[in-house]
Amino acid sequence: MNIDRIRAAAERLNGHVRTTPLLHNEALDAIAGRRVWVKAECLQHTGSFKFRGGWSAVSALSSEVRKRGVIAFSSGNHAQGVARAARAHGAPCVIIMPADAPAVKIANTRALGAEVVLYDRATEDRDAIGASLSAERGLTLVKPFDEPEVIAGQGTCGLEIATQAAAQGITKADVLICCGGGGLTSGIALALEADAPALTARPVEPEGFDDVTRSLASGQRQRNAAMTGSICDAIVTPTPGELTFPIMQRLCGAGLVVTETEVKAAIRAAFDHLRIVVEPGGAVALAAALFHPNEITGEDVIVVTTGGNVDAAFFANVLTESA
Repeated sequence: MNIDRIRAAAERLNGHVRTTPLLHNEALDAIAGRRVWVKAECLQHTGSFKFRGGWSAVSALSSEVRKRGVIAFSSGNHAQGVARAARAHGAPCVIIMPADAPAVKIANTRALGAEVVLYDRATEDRDAIGASLSAERGLTLVKPFDEPEVIAGQGTCGLEIATQAAAQGITKADVLICCGGGGLTSGIALALEADAPALTARPVEPEGFDDVTRSLASGQRQRNAAMTGSICDAIVTPTPGELTFPIMQRLCGAGLVVTETEVKAAIRAAFDHLRIVVEPGGAVALAAALFHPNEITGEDVIVVTTGGNVDAAFFANVLTESA
């Protein structure tokens, strides 16, 4: 993986992906004790940054390969990103999703024309299911994070951050990124290395599912003990990727870990002060910026709110809970 691949992905995404805004609000600054800049990827097509990687991967395939179709496994955001990209390219699409994924993500993926195959993430192996269906139908597997073209597509978010930060006069800052397998984090880190080396990518994870944070601390890839039990379903993965971990190890600062209480408070803060809808897995970075100020350095912090695909009932309950 290198910056040239990210720039090539940016060319293919041009005209198809949204340049999402870098938002600022003084009320968030007051909570965090520094200036907070929010890169609102929850406003991206399909409601998350995953559209970047989906389009990058599908658009990189030859027309002959695309005709046979693609397959992906995802709790919902990668699913929708790949499904939309596949539909736009006229490619058949199969998505393997955990049965406990939010209903809105399953429904939206089907609405984008994909065939959805559900599985039990506690007892079944999605990699094995994907490999079997790929072989049986001749489909090309688009992995959610451990795939060069997906990493490249996610890295285009980092190119935008570098440009937007420079426009705001931000010369040095931690860039906090909601992290699952590390595709977005490693892609942004590579982009920042090239275009804004004084900005430091840092992964953020929910408590109990902090495999990347522990891996960076130990120097070896660690696994999570469980695959269920977190409201942050979008970023629950078993272990950092084989491709993504070395990139994060080389370029990222230390990881941060937040509680579910902090995540819910961040969801409320994003709605109250920015009027954006952020799902739990997409709010962990903002939670770290607001409630872990002593683990961050500098006068500015940049936060990526990675997704907004949240069930309405859950979102309404969070908004009405007391902090």
